[in-house]
Amino acid sequence: MEKLFTKIANWVAHITGLPLTFAVCCLIVVVWAVTGPFFGFSDTWQLVINTGTTVITFLMVFLIQNTQNRDGAAIQAKLDELILVGKGHNHFIGIEHLTESEVEEIRAKCERAAKRHDEHIAAMAAKKAVAQKRGPKKHAA
Repeated sequence: MEKLFTKIANWVAHITGLPLTFAVCCLIVVVWAVTGPFFGFSDTWQLVINTGTTVITFLMVFLIQNTQNRDGAAIQAKLDELILVGKGHNHFIGIEHLTESEVEEIRAKCERAAKRHDEHIAAMAAKKAVAQKRGPKKHAA
């Protein structure tokens, strides 16, 4: 059941993201609007578009959420693998399961560490530039 749902969700997500699908939806709305005078702008005429758009929106919310959940999980798995094989800290693996405030605290620590690193690199570059400007020291024989 899960594989079938995923297959259908992927197909629907692909189809609904096409420009042609958007154009067809716009055409449906235009046809609906043009038919208004023929139906006297009746309550039933209005109910047709309201019901149709509500049902489609309701279903698309779940489809989009499913797609985003799978995409997010796949990205996290890829990032975790990069952390494992790289020089990253393994304690970052699984942080997507923390609360928002816990993740924010980790992000702030990372930003502070990056700023310290940038300041260190800038200081080293400045020292190197000063040393190059002075030129090689000459030794007396």
